[in-house]
Amino acid sequence: MKDSWRHSIRHRIMLIFVGLMTAVLLSVWAINNWWLEKYYIDEKRKEMEAAYEEIDAAVLDKTQDGESIGQVIAWELQKEWDTWSHPQKQEGEDGKDAGEVGIGRKEARARAADESWMEPEMSEEKEAGDEASGRTGNGESKESGEVKKPTMVELIRDYGDKNNINMVLIDSNTGAMILGAGRDSDYLVQKVKRYVLGIGGKHTVTLKKHENYVVETNFDSRSSSSYMESWGFLSDNRTLFIMSMPLASIRESVELTNRFTTYVGLVALMLGSILMYFVTKRVTNPLLRLAALSERMSELDFDAKYEEDFQDEIGVLGRSMNTLSDKLRETIGALKDANRQLQHDIEEKIQVDEMRKEFIANVSHELKTPIALIQGYAEGLGEGMCEDKESRDYYCEVIVDEAGKMNKMVKQLLTLSALEFGSDTPMPERFDIHELIRDLLNASKILIEQKHAEVNFEPEGPRYVVADEFKIEEVMTNYLNNAMNHLDGERRIRICTDIWQDRVIVRVYNTGNPIPKEDIPNLWTKFYKVDKARTRAYGGSGIGLSIVKAIMDAHHQSCGVNNREDGVEFWFTLERWQKEGKDTMTLSIEDNAVE
Repeated sequence: MKDSWRHSIRHRIMLIFVGLMTAVLLSVWAINNWWLEKYYIDEKRKEMEAAYEEIDAAVLDKTQDGESIGQVIAWELQKEWDTWSHPQKQEGEDGKDAGEVGIGRKEARARAADESWMEPEMSEEKEAGDEASGRTGNGESKESGEVKKPTMVELIRDYGDKNNINMVLIDSNTGAMILGAGRDSDYLVQKVKRYVLGIGGKHTVTLKKHENYVVETNFDSRSSSSYMESWGFLSDNRTLFIMSMPLASIRESVELTNRFTTYVGLVALMLGSILMYFVTKRVTNPLLRLAALSERMSELDFDAKYEEDFQDEIGVLGRSMNTLSDKLRETIGALKDANRQLQHDIEEKIQVDEMRKEFIANVSHELKTPIALIQGYAEGLGEGMCEDKESRDYYCEVIVDEAGKMNKMVKQLLTLSALEFGSDTPMPERFDIHELIRDLLNASKILIEQKHAEVNFEPEGPRYVVADEFKIEEVMTNYLNNAMNHLDGERRIRICTDIWQDRVIVRVYNTGNPIPKEDIPNLWTKFYKVDKARTRAYGGSGIGLSIVKAIMDAHHQSCGVNNREDGVEFWFTLERWQKEGKDTMTLSIEDNAVE
């Protein structure tokens, strides 16, 4: 059972699926370990570059009127402070003349510089002020639906909130910090100053270098952490900046992603294996049934059929096997019939060969005696052994008699051969069978007297039959001679005819010894004699009954023999003349009387 499972399609499909799932899981894990962190760093680098491009474009847009970025940021911070501290101010106050705005910017700049440490908290205060004034965080008025471009402070703060980028802006002329990043602002100011002076970290790796800024990774010995930093000058050539992003979160994200992918992959592998178990079972069960069906077909059990009604490839295969089974049944049946016929033909050929050998042996035996007698008596005559006329006459009579026997046997063989090969077909005619028997008895009266036989034949009027009269006379002659040759006991011969349905049965009975049962089926075989010594006591050659059987077969009638009390009865049937009036006699057919 284990070996069959190991070599089954189901087992191989399961192994392939588990192998593929495991390979995919390991590949994902390896890719995450080796390339995910690099991918994250590259994406964060792109985010820093995008932040620089957008902030730099905003700086150029804000400083087109000749003001410095420091003044713009100070004014924006002051405005946010005013909005947060006086939420009920009308929006119309923003329409003050340019002189008042300019004075407000100058007054707010110093205060904003001193209060830069409040920048992280201002996001929350700004959101509260926006909610009170009916504005959204992206500068869109809820009432008017107008879209307002974000301020510099909002833009920088947005990058810090969304991308975890801390950014510090420094006036390169004065060295004063324009916009800080909370608690790390002073530290970042000192770092960018060292970078400008060419004092970098020991573990600095430059990711990409641009004309005005550079993006690199640095190891901070103070916090024992790695950071991605971008520093340089904005396009106003006055503002120095530094952006910093911790890489610890990236590595943590990679580890979490790997862990999550591993857990999900293992669960998917387990659930997929269970699902594949049932799916492969559904697929392989029909295949197993087809295998069992083919095994039964290989044992020539063609009653086994595929009974499913699937329309897929398995269903097509099953129906094809049913068709193959039917065709094999027909073909093997035809082969069996052909084999039986061939076997029958072979047996017939063997039998014919045996009969030919036996026929040659029998003919040789039957001809040997008369030829020897003729040769001996002829030699005696030639050597003058018979000087008197009486002896010469005796020798001549013997020669003539033996030659006659040989002639008779040859004629019988020719007649039998013609009958068996169908060249001597009967010529049916209407005649009286009783008259034929009477004429035969009258012609044989001398022979009957010599045999001291008593013949009883008492017909009641004519009895007409349809047959070849000449051949039926030969049948009766053979039966009568056979009866006279085997007479014994009371030495009586009885001939009678009976009617049975549309046939006339002719019976010839003689007293004598019964025929052994084992010899009865062979009596109709050529040259067969019950006398195993094959003596010439009865003068027969063993061909007469074979001729009788051949004549009856040619007439499509029957013949046979039955042992009776104190004797033997031979019989044969003939077609009754149909125009004759119906006979009122009834006949009780005995066993084996008629075939």
